[in-house]
Amino acid sequence: MSHSFQFKQFTIQQDLCAMKVGTDGVLLGAWSNVKEGNILDIGSGTGLIAILLAQRTKSALITAIDINQNAYLQTLQNVNECKWKERILVFHSSVQDFKSETKYDLIISNPPYFIDSTKAPQHERNTARHTDELSFLDLITAVKRLLKKDGLFVLILPTEEAQLFIKEAQEKELYLNRKCLVKPNSNKAVKRILMEFSLYNPELKEEELTIETEKRHQYTKEYIILTQDYYLNF
Repeated sequence: MSHSFQFKQFTIQQDLCAMKVGTDGVLLGAWSNVKEGNILDIGSGTGLIAILLAQRTKSALITAIDINQNAYLQTLQNVNECKWKERILVFHSSVQDFKSETKYDLIISNPPYFIDSTKAPQHERNTARHTDELSFLDLITAVKRLLKKDGLFVLILPTEEAQLFIKEAQEKELYLNRKCLVKPNSNKAVKRILMEFSLYNPELKEEELTIETEKRHQYTKEYIILTQDYYLNF
C-alpha cells in the first residue's frame, strides 16, 4: 500500500491512518450537495473529504474532526500541504465532545459501520471501521445538535447498515431526502448507499450509480463524470 495518493489538485499522505484512501470517501465528497457556508467533516481520517470539499467550494469554511490521534495528525499534515489550508480547521475530538457555537450548513461523514462483525487486530482500524466509539444514535444526536435548520447531512454506508441508519434517523426526526444506490459493476448487487438527510421531510429522490463496466478498471461514464475533477486518470 502506497503511503500517498495523488489527486489532480492535492496529494493525500496516508502512512499514519488505519483506513486508507478509498472509493467511499471520493464518492461521498463528489456526490454531496456542497454549500458555501460552514461544513463539518466528522471522522476526517486522512482529511480527504475535507480537502475535496474545499476544492469544490470557493469560500466554505470547513472543520474536520477525528477522535484518533494519528488520524488527526494525518488530516493536519494533508491540510497544511494543500492549497486551501486557510479554509480548513482541524480538531482532535470525538463528535460527542465537540463543542461549537457554529451551526453547520453541511455535515458530512464516512462513519464506522461494522456493528456485529469480526474485529480487526489493531485498535485504530477497529475505531475507524466499527461503531463501538461512534454509534449511529450518537452520530444522529450530534448531527441534530450541530446542523442548521436548513442544513444537509450526508454519509455513505453499506446497504444493510444504511437501512438501519435510515430507520434510526427517521425515529429521531432526521429525514432522508436523497439516496444513491452504488453498484461495483453491472453484474453485482448494490454494495453502498449514499444518503442525504435534513430536518424536514421532502419527497425522496432516488438515484443509482455503477462504478465499473463488466471489465475491471473500465469505468462507467457516470462515474467518470462524477469524479473527473479529482482522479488523475480521468
